[in-house]
Amino acid sequence: MKFEYEARNRTGDIRTGTVEAVSREGAVLLLQQYGLYLTNLEEIKAIPVYAKKIKLFQKASRKDLVMFSRQLSIMFKSQVPLVEALRTLAAQTKKSDFKEKLLKISERIEGGASFSQALANYPDLFNSFYVNIAKAGESAGKLSDSLSYLADHLEREYALTSKLIGAMIYPAMIVIMIIGITLLMSFFVLPKLTDMLQATNQKLPLITKIVIAVTNLIRSPAGIILILIMFGLIPVFLKVTKTEKGKKRIDRLMLKMPGLKSFLKTIYITRFAENLSTLITGGLPIAKSLEIAATVVGNTAYQEAIFKITDEVKKGERISTILERYPELFPSMFTTMVLVGEKTGSLDTTLLSVVKFYQTEIDREVENLFKLIEPLLIVFLGVGVAIVVASILMPLYQSMGSIQ
Repeated sequence: MKFEYEARNRTGDIRTGTVEAVSREGAVLLLQQYGLYLTNLEEIKAIPVYAKKIKLFQKASRKDLVMFSRQLSIMFKSQVPLVEALRTLAAQTKKSDFKEKLLKISERIEGGASFSQALANYPDLFNSFYVNIAKAGESAGKLSDSLSYLADHLEREYALTSKLIGAMIYPAMIVIMIIGITLLMSFFVLPKLTDMLQATNQKLPLITKIVIAVTNLIRSPAGIILILIMFGLIPVFLKVTKTEKGKKRIDRLMLKMPGLKSFLKTIYITRFAENLSTLITGGLPIAKSLEIAATVVGNTAYQEAIFKITDEVKKGERISTILERYPELFPSMFTTMVLVGEKTGSLDTTLLSVVKFYQTEIDREVENLFKLIEPLLIVFLGVGVAIVVASILMPLYQSMGSIQ
């Protein structure tokens, strides 16, 4: 059972929130353990299925997490108590799932847990990177600085992801439009024209025969089953990519694709350097920073390499020395910059300089990729339309010529 409560603590401050217990008496005892004296306790009735909001749209997005981190950083620097700041931000958010988690985090902190311990209970929202930065800030007594590092980091990550998604929207829309036009023509337009052409009993051109054959195949039971299988393979493929073996194969394959491997390597190196810089700046030891950065880099090939680098660093090796053993993953420029950072004792700021350089490279490569994909898709769409139009017009012209 879930209850909504209003209570006062030992200093007389009013506290509100929700608590789960098997009974009303259990809820009262649980709250008393936290030093809260109830003034009101009401059971939250179950919401009917038809009245429930779609949970998918109630979860915190990447943008929500960026805004939360930035606002929390500002409030904490302004000497607003952490619990009060969390409750204020929870009251502002419109997403019920995110609001509930923030309230529970504030309750755990009020009950004696640290900020990082409370965050660790929600790994789907706050990953190991986020939790460890918060933990390092607590240990050093610089939680406000750590929150600021996190906000800066998440804003850079959000900007990079937004650029990549934005670059793929147009090509995706073109592909969807091509599929939609093909199915529309095959089921509603071409069958009528095909019947009309076949009724003339004239010899049809090869291109017309091919279009008719393809149309008949798509409309046939076998064609419909084939289309359904193709669409059905999408969730199967997504499920395979989530398995350890499947993800490993796909990640390695992507790094070998001509025209794409250089772009992907730039993204993974940027992510690794940016994460590592933030973790070091946040006060974590080098080995621990490498270990966490490996888990969030996003590619198993890089992940395995970074884990091996971590093992060697624990033995006393320099990062730059080990990076030289992976020239296929880390270019010489990146290795040289890491070496400079190690020698000058400013690895975090050096890595941030590398990130800025590679982000410029990503912007340029995204622009070039977009310039290449756009005309190719337009040409592909144009050729498809031209084939269909030619398959219809050619027999019509032939019949007009035979009449004359």
